[in-house]
Amino acid sequence: MSAEVLEQAFASTGSVLAGVTAKQMDDSTPCASWPVRALVNHIVGGTHFFAASATQGEEPPAGDPPDFTNGDFVAAFKDGAAQAVSAFAADGTMEKMIKLSFAELPGSQFVFIAALDTFTHGWDLAKATGQSTDLNPELAGQLLEVARMSIPDAFRGPDGQAPFGPKVEMGASACPADELAAFLGRQP
Repeated sequence: MSAEVLEQAFASTGSVLAGVTAKQMDDSTPCASWPVRALVNHIVGGTHFFAASATQGEEPPAGDPPDFTNGDFVAAFKDGAAQAVSAFAADGTMEKMIKLSFAELPGSQFVFIAALDTFTHGWDLAKATGQSTDLNPELAGQLLEVARMSIPDAFRGPDGQAPFGPKVEMGASACPADELAAFLGRQP
């Protein structure tokens, strides 16, 4: 994995964020415990978290996250995304070990987690706000391939209790982003 996969995930999710309106902030999402407002804050805050973690070699200390939805969340996302791509593209970041609350991983694995998180939550947001979920088919297929090799069933369970829900079976006509969402436990 490289910073390019993260840049593509940010581009996909950024286009979805641009289509979110203030009237949708209290709507529900496929992440049952997060309404649109919480999901937007997670997505935007994630860009800054990924940038800081890749730069510092460890995740930043926990604190009260800002409410990005009270301002220009699209601009805040673009700023954080640019910082994160720059941090992961820096010499040595892919080989550097990054200390996270759940593991210590090389940048080459963490960039996959960042891209998967960003892209998948972009899908969640698209679904919640009535936008197309047929997001970047090539990237969705690439992320699905790696996810199938990386996510064990032990990481699956109910919303809020496990990182991923049980796999959902999809028909052959599903787009790659819907297939990825279903693999991660979403209902397309």
